[in-house]
Amino acid sequence: MSEIVEEDFTETDFTDAVFADQEWEGRCFVGCRFIDADLRGLCTRSCRFTSCDFTHADLGASQHRATAFHSCTFQRTTLTDSVLEHCSLLGSTLSDCRLRPWTLREVDLRLTGLGHADLREVALAGLKLTEANLVQADLRGADLSGADLTGARLLGARLEGADLRGARLDADALVQARLIGARIDVDTAIRFAAANGLRVDLGT
Repeated sequence: MSEIVEEDFTETDFTDAVFADQEWEGRCFVGCRFIDADLRGLCTRSCRFTSCDFTHADLGASQHRATAFHSCTFQRTTLTDSVLEHCSLLGSTLSDCRLRPWTLREVDLRLTGLGHADLREVALAGLKLTEANLVQADLRGADLSGADLTGARLLGARLEGADLRGARLDADALVQARLIGARIDVDTAIRFAAANGLRVDLGT
């Protein structure tokens, strides 16, 4: 079993390391490599990972509270059954990752790359997704109520059956995403009509 004694690490190579079921608190990692690392069941609290590489790492069933993953790379990473609470993925990129089921509570997803991600039925209510990349992401049935999607890239994103009530969406998103069957409020319906060149007559 690999162990971590220090609190701060810079450009450390943890490739193939085994940290399963460990508990980390207040640790800082900058430019570190966790490629193919076994992090299953890892619990972190108030940790910070900056520009770290989690390619092929296993973070399944891991739990994170008040932890920041800034500008990190998650490629073909396993995150199934993981829980993030009051965390940040600001500027990170997730590609070809196994995500579902994935629990996110009060997570900052601004500028996060989630293109092509499978986020079907994931609860994203009230989350900050400002300027996130959601190009061709599968968000069918996802709960995005009250989410901030301002500036998010949603070209080809699948939002069929998603809950978008109270969500903030740009006009471009209302044109580029697939919204058949999505639940929206009256304000969004009006903006959707306007974005698609329709004239709305609300009468008197």
